[in-house]
Amino acid sequence: MPKSKRNKVVSLTKAKKKDRTWKEGLITQVRNAAEEFPSVCLFRYHNMRNELFKDLREQLKDSSRFVMGSNKVLQVALGKTPADELRTGLSQISAKLAGHVGLLFTRMAKDEVVAALEEVHEEDFARAGSAAGQEFKLAAGPLSNATGPLPHTLEPTLRKHGLPTKLNKGVVELLADHVVCRAGQTLDPNQAALLRVFGVKMATFRLTPLAWWSSDGDVFEELNEYDGNPDEDGEPDSGLMEDDAAAAAAAAAAAAGEQQQGDDS
Repeated sequence: MPKSKRNKVVSLTKAKKKDRTWKEGLITQVRNAAEEFPSVCLFRYHNMRNELFKDLREQLKDSSRFVMGSNKVLQVALGKTPADELRTGLSQISAKLAGHVGLLFTRMAKDEVVAALEEVHEEDFARAGSAAGQEFKLAAGPLSNATGPLPHTLEPTLRKHGLPTKLNKGVVELLADHVVCRAGQTLDPNQAALLRVFGVKMATFRLTPLAWWSSDGDVFEELNEYDGNPDEDGEPDSGLMEDDAAAAAAAAAAAAGEQQQGDDS
């Protein structure tokens, strides 16, 4: 009897579940980086923007390596306690792996790293789920943004997102004053879309150095406190993890190959 296709499970995402091999590869990648680079900086990311972060990785690739992933897996890689830490003092970095953070393994001096991270500051449009940084409202009448009057083709889209609009001789008009969002309010998809239409940016992509560890004397130093803000954009885009995933898989394969050679001998 032919197999029915009616109950076939169709995945709606291309993201693959991180299996044991991926996790082991990430652990291997972190441990190799800790042996290769003399210093580690723990940093906090705010309103992660994939492409902007990739640009930074490219700028620092000759002297540094960024690693991001599951905080729990990163903790295992570094060691959670002085008894199982990879190198003396790294468990203090591990203890602070919580929230929106990442690791930067580097040959750069601490002051250079801090300057490079704090230099990152880019305004962008807020996403749904983040908090509005300010109130934004529109007055009744013809609508426009920084580029000029809104094109008439946008009118159906504006109505779809909740604005009371109409077309008057090809001009998009707002029928009544309208508050798009208030300061501190959690943005829904409609509000985020309207802010983009009117060119209002309320999110800032930036990085904050939190802690520093150096193999020179096994020195640990706390640089800043973690200023957790649950209303900021959430986890980084999945594409951001592709490089780490590929490196993790390669590291796992290399480790497996070495183990197999050892068994054969």
